Amino acid sequence: MKKINRDIFYWFAWVILLIFWNFAYPNAKPISDVLVAIMLSIIFTLIKKKK
Repeated sequence: MKKINRDIFYWFAWVILLIFWNFAYPNAKPISDVLVAIMLSIIFTLIKKKK
């Protein structure tokens, strides 16, 4: 898979998981939303570096 396509795929996956989090836990505190976004970002960064 080309680097650009892979980056777009990872970005869409990150966004979808973030949207899922917001719909699954609508009453979560804002700090939880920020922490989940940061954790997902770190996970996807590590996945990208591993390949």
